[in-house]
Amino acid sequence: QIRQGCAMRFLKLLILVLLIAGAVAGSLWWFKKPPEVQTVMPTTGRAAEVVYATAVVEPVRWAKVTSIIRERIVSLCGCEGDQVQKGDQLAELDSGDARATLAELEARQELAQSDKERALQLLERRVVSQQVYDKAQNELIRINAITAAQKERLRDYVIVAPMDGMVLRADGSVGEVAEPGEILFWIGQPSPLQLVAEVNEEDIPKVAKGHKALIRADAFPGKELTAEVASITPKGDPVLKNYRVYLDLPEDTPLRIGMTAEINIVTSEKDDALLLPTAAFDGSKLLTLDGDNKIVLLEVETGIKGTRATEVLKGITGDNRVVFPYNPDLAEGQKVRPVPGDGK
Repeated sequence: QIRQGCAMRFLKLLILVLLIAGAVAGSLWWFKKPPEVQTVMPTTGRAAEVVYATAVVEPVRWAKVTSIIRERIVSLCGCEGDQVQKGDQLAELDSGDARATLAELEARQELAQSDKERALQLLERRVVSQQVYDKAQNELIRINAITAAQKERLRDYVIVAPMDGMVLRADGSVGEVAEPGEILFWIGQPSPLQLVAEVNEEDIPKVAKGHKALIRADAFPGKELTAEVASITPKGDPVLKNYRVYLDLPEDTPLRIGMTAEINIVTSEKDDALLLPTAAFDGSKLLTLDGDNKIVLLEVETGIKGTRATEVLKGITGDNRVVFPYNPDLAEGQKVRPVPGDGK
């Protein structure tokens, strides 16, 4: 019985040792198991390099109409959406005080004219000196100048259209105070229209007149809209670090004045390019697999770079298996277990 008990204890101990050894071996196998990686293969297709920007729809010819004085609005044309001619009255400001000042100046003007005529009569009779006459004449000249300036100033109280066009928008109400520089009217030609975009200074060297732009507007989801670069402002904004780009819209564009849009200016494109997902790159480096599923680091020459795909000019063929996305933790010669990726 003692021998039988010892045998049983030994058997249990042996089983326990075997279980522990199996667990250790399984753990070692698990930790040494090659890591799993997704792979993609190069595809052939159209490559396009684009410059992204945001833009606003504006008329090619338009003007902002503002007041240059601070005064209360007494009348508005109510002509929003109507065609107007250059010089048509759009609004009038309260000119009561200015007209009272003019009336006072005109009264002083009459008095100065009378003083001059009287001084001339006395000078001819040699009652007064030439100096007295000259003084009266100079005073009349001064009052005439002030009166003329006040009459010219009264024009500022009547706001007129600076050009032929449509009143695209009118702001302000009768009784409100118009502030200097505050826009009261937008006037312009409803067509042709253009996009005005702000392009980052890092991208502006790629953009040129004639480049096509693809437009995405929230007002027309899923609709293909295009424009063409017409001009680039010569001087950029050193604070915002961007340049203004003007793009012509086709006559039949559904976009409306004031709408915002996102645009992609196509700066270069190529058919039948060898493409890989952009996320597979680390600069010009790619991780590929050899026949034994070991990592091979390749330096390649790239061409057009897009947000989703990048063109490869030299360094790989269409048969290469490429790790996707790029994993900096993988080392040259390391064994891996490849699984196909979706390339997105």
